[in-house]
Amino acid sequence: MKHIVFSLFILLALPFSATAEKYWSDTSLTYLNGSDYEVGDPDRQVITLEYVGGYSWGKIFSFADRLESDNGDTETYIEVSPEVYFVQFEDNIVNNLSVTTTAEVGDGFTHYLYGIGAAFDIPGFQFFEVDAYRRNNDGFDNNYQVTLSWGVPFSVGETQWMYDGFLDYASGISGIGPANMNFTSQLKWNLAPYFDLSAPLYVGVEYVYWRNKFYIDGVNEKNPNLLIKWHF
Repeated sequence: MKHIVFSLFILLALPFSATAEKYWSDTSLTYLNGSDYEVGDPDRQVITLEYVGGYSWGKIFSFADRLESDNGDTETYIEVSPEVYFVQFEDNIVNNLSVTTTAEVGDGFTHYLYGIGAAFDIPGFQFFEVDAYRRNNDGFDNNYQVTLSWGVPFSVGETQWMYDGFLDYASGISGIGPANMNFTSQLKWNLAPYFDLSAPLYVGVEYVYWRNKFYIDGVNEKNPNLLIKWHF
């Protein structure tokens, strides 16, 4: 039943996105290369296609990861996250409150998340959001998750930089494992001004600290990655 309800939500939201007024959107392609992955081959390359758009009804964020390991293993992972605003504020630290949802689709599983989100207007931040979810997991018991996401643009001299990322905290699951925390952030230098590009072209580093990765007790990933990210 939970799969049917969420699937209907996605099917309804996508055509609505096509007909609703679009305020803004951004598409990017990212290349990552790291050698400290836990669970499987430590050496991997990742290509990520990402889209985010703001509409009259709310926002949709989605990405697709393609992971390729040096030992030949491959993996595809996709997230689709529509959120619908039900309260919006003016001249307030809280921009909006939303019904927020996510589908996590991997090789052999699909998890569905739903909950409440809040977006904040904080000086110096391009965005700052907090989402609280109920996780409907595929194949094991359900649990809860809180997600923080942020973006901070800044300048050093005449150079342009961005520091952004997210923090996921998911509660433990009986019979599976303890609570886990994934802190992923990117520090990026924008090269677009040097090539007369209208959209950012970043180089930098992504750093992942993932405690109890995949709910596996004691598996703590500390993983720097070379990053190239092109917006178009």
